[in-house]
Amino acid sequence: MARVVVVGAGVGGLATAARLAATGHRVTVVERSGVVGGKLGRYTRTTPEGTFHFDTGPSLLTLPQVFADLFAATGGPAGGLDLGGLLDPVPLDPIVRHTFADGTKLDSCADPDTFAGRIAAALGPTAADDWRRLWRRAGRVWDASWRDILRRSVDSPLALAPLAWRLRDLAAIAPGTTLRGLGRRHLRDPRLRVLLDRYATYTGADPRRAPAALVAVPYAELAFGGWYLRGGLGTLADALLSRCLDLGVEVRTGETVTGIDAAGGRVHRVRLAGVSAPLPADVVVANVDAQTVYRDLLPSPRRLAGLADRSLAGFVLLLGVRGDSELAHHNVFFPADYDAEFDAVFGDPGRGVPARPAADPTVFVTVAADPAVRPDGHEAWFVLVNAPRQARSLSGVDWRRPGLADAYADRVLDVLAARGVDVRDRVLFREVRTPADLAGATAAPGGAIYGTAGSLLRPANRGPVQGLFLVGGSAHPGGGLPMVALSAQIVAAEIGPA
Repeated sequence: MARVVVVGAGVGGLATAARLAATGHRVTVVERSGVVGGKLGRYTRTTPEGTFHFDTGPSLLTLPQVFADLFAATGGPAGGLDLGGLLDPVPLDPIVRHTFADGTKLDSCADPDTFAGRIAAALGPTAADDWRRLWRRAGRVWDASWRDILRRSVDSPLALAPLAWRLRDLAAIAPGTTLRGLGRRHLRDPRLRVLLDRYATYTGADPRRAPAALVAVPYAELAFGGWYLRGGLGTLADALLSRCLDLGVEVRTGETVTGIDAAGGRVHRVRLAGVSAPLPADVVVANVDAQTVYRDLLPSPRRLAGLADRSLAGFVLLLGVRGDSELAHHNVFFPADYDAEFDAVFGDPGRGVPARPAADPTVFVTVAADPAVRPDGHEAWFVLVNAPRQARSLSGVDWRRPGLADAYADRVLDVLAARGVDVRDRVLFREVRTPADLAGATAAPGGAIYGTAGSLLRPANRGPVQGLFLVGGSAHPGGGLPMVALSAQIVAAEIGPA
């Protein structure tokens, strides 16, 4: 039985802790915040009209079977989408309602034939035929990724060698091609290209630089469906915490890990702020950003140099809104010039062009038709736009600058109004969350949503010293709830049973 210390009580940390405890290890989770969940955050606001509940992180659950498998492996019933008996998943249709700059609307769904029919009705039969061809290719990329990448450790490019023996898979993945290039090759309608480009932002990337293999992201969402959890996705953190406690995991919140001791090439203990005695450990699982691990907890300049800083952050408004807006659960309102948004958000530091908030951003609005999260006659809106990271340099923006956050919040509401959704006179309250706030709450460097490693190959799950492992969105296989849960599965298998 190993003494395991998990640093961070995000989804990856809790999932790993549950899997390891279920196989006999003694597990302690240490979390700097006063609550668990990490980026799966929540915010509650009580007003005279009633109480509003917001998810401040992910709002869509994909590949729910990954979590069903997790709960089954840690003591729950096998099969189906029971999700530990603690959660109530609801399939969404539409998964996302896309509104393009010309006013055209397109609802995505989990049935490929139905979605192709909706594309034909909204954009024409040629666009639908193009999408079907891209869909077949995306399916090949997904199958190869699921078989060879997503469920096993990938420590180096050599670990991808099995793909080279399957030339059809290799051709579909198209190494060296960007997601933007793939869209231009397969999709003639510019609106479908914009729809495909958006999936690069699921990994914090620019579609003009993101690898074409990310076409597997829309395939996973649209082939297996998008789901909502009644009461909000934050209930997933509650369920994972409950499972950990049932298995005897010790969860310590409000304590900050300041370092990992690894003399002699293996971990021995972790150091805690304000605590003189370190916490002994045979195994340390770091559920914090890889940049934080290799910069602060276990300094490793060589590994730190390989991490990318060009990763999206997000600017968020939490709105209490009077009345019924008749929106879908998830809504995306695209600008006329998508490239101008990426030019602004990423800037070009090499040429001296600073990053800046986009003047005309894509606006993502989540409105859950769930009476558990808002009073009658009102809506709880989560509004997200892509934003530069928090940084006092050309690569980011200092979101703490007085007046900036409120001014940009006004701008986002003006943009929504210009696109036909004007709620400025119906806003009961608003709460603004900037990349600086996310960085402070979760220790995500710069407030990067999906981790700082924004490339296809993320840092390995096995660290550079014996007994150190990485889970979470910045480690393999990447960001997003199901990928984070798969990283926990990989790490638990690498550590093995007690």
